[in-house]
Amino acid sequence: MQTLYTSLATLAAYLIGSLSFAVIVSRLMGLNDPRTYGSGNPGATNVLRSGNKVAAVLTLLLDALKGWLPVLLVQQFGPSLGLEEGTVALVGVAAFLGHLWPVYFRFRGGKGVATAAGVLLGLNPWLALSTIAVWAGVAALTRYSSLAAIVAGVFAPFCQILVWEGGPIASAVTVMGALLVWRHRVNLQKLLKGTESKLGQRAAAPAPAARRAVKHSPKHGAKP
Repeated sequence: MQTLYTSLATLAAYLIGSLSFAVIVSRLMGLNDPRTYGSGNPGATNVLRSGNKVAAVLTLLLDALKGWLPVLLVQQFGPSLGLEEGTVALVGVAAFLGHLWPVYFRFRGGKGVATAAGVLLGLNPWLALSTIAVWAGVAALTRYSSLAAIVAGVFAPFCQILVWEGGPIASAVTVMGALLVWRHRVNLQKLLKGTESKLGQRAAAPAPAARRAVKHSPKHGAKP
């Protein structure tokens, strides 16, 4: 039964993580689909390029919430079902993977910064706060959200292992950190070329053809 509960918890976390709030919030607020402008990434940073700060903040909070909530639920109710730290870590990774490859959006999702932060808040709040501080510091100094995400993705696993301990939590943080850096590989190339967009930079409105393509194409989704 423990294996069944672990499988169900992991699946539920993935389904929750698959909710792409950048797209959902933009639709509810009558904004352009975030996959049609800027980086094409369905995340809070790209929604900010629409010029609507409220939509960007809502996206950020909801994307973080969907990472934190599954971890919290397993921590609270899992012990009575025999679910331990390994399941907590697995559920956190599953929610993160849901954001990257959402089943509801043809497996084309965002880069996972906010969701990873939410997962970290559930797994290790002090690590989460330290990582968020690193992200905020780099972002404030450079105005590059992608660079801040890459630095934070490298920082978190090393901090967890050096300050706390190894085990399932460290493995989960390492997997998320590696995927976070990998999802920003194109941004890294742009940073090296000096062509990366800065934080909050306004994006041009998408052409009608682009909006139709995202709405009707069977392969629409975020660009890497």
